[in-house]
Amino acid sequence: MIKRTLMFSNPAYLSHKNSQLVISFPDEERDDRTVPIEDIGVVVLENQQITISHGCIAALVQNNVALVSCDSSHMPTGLILPLDGGNTQAERFRYQIEASVPLKKQLWQQTIQQKIYNQARVLQMIGIDAANMFRWSKCVKSGDPDNYEGRAAAYYWQNIFSHYLNFNRGRTGEPPNNLLNYGYAILRAITARSLVSSGLLPTLGIFHRNKYNAYCLADDIMEPYRPFVDLIVYDIVAEGVGLSELNTTLKTRLLQLPQVDVSFDDMTSPLLVGMSRTTASLARCFEGASRKINYPTMSL
Repeated sequence: MIKRTLMFSNPAYLSHKNSQLVISFPDEERDDRTVPIEDIGVVVLENQQITISHGCIAALVQNNVALVSCDSSHMPTGLILPLDGGNTQAERFRYQIEASVPLKKQLWQQTIQQKIYNQARVLQMIGIDAANMFRWSKCVKSGDPDNYEGRAAAYYWQNIFSHYLNFNRGRTGEPPNNLLNYGYAILRAITARSLVSSGLLPTLGIFHRNKYNAYCLADDIMEPYRPFVDLIVYDIVAEGVGLSELNTTLKTRLLQLPQVDVSFDDMTSPLLVGMSRTTASLARCFEGASRKINYPTMSL
């Protein structure tokens, strides 16, 4: 079953009863609404006047819902995840902590290979020559010592919006950087949720190592999935709509990310489900049962 993504942009009171998320509207004459908690994958709390009961938070987290809070500018700023990812969590933590440097470098090699390949697919889909990107994806060595990720990023961002914009990628840059930032924040929450459900610790990365970053592993594993966000943003840019204000309509489109189809060798599934396949395969790599992370490929 496809899990739902819920965004709350207006004042509301959230509670739970009988395994249902109960949504009340204290400032409006509207009946309460209910949603089965087991059907929810991500909840985004955007409005600063939302009240949520502790029992509701506990029920959501217990059902492995990623609970995202936003700041006063309506950008995702916090994430609540369950502490307990499964019965074998302590064992999986140990495997993760004891992972060798060569294994981590090999996993990073696979990650960057697939990221560049998926970026190349995006360029190919929008009519940009990507032969060099496909070639670079095959040239990545263990640990990416030649920084093919950086080379690919420079070419990719120079070209992806070239039909419509003079674009420079940067978190504080001009639109559509605001759309990309929002989409990546949602993707990060999805990734962290799946890592926890696979019994892994999102803090301990295979490449990212920032002592102030609680989601280093999520930032690693989301890399090949970023192009799925980029393609949504590209479609929005191509429509010629206003981008300076990240309004509810644009956010709603970006929040469709968990339902986007992603393709593996043997199946196509929603991204939320596909991410769980990826993180489960990563857990097997840490355990020594596999040497390959199962990443999706952008479909043409």
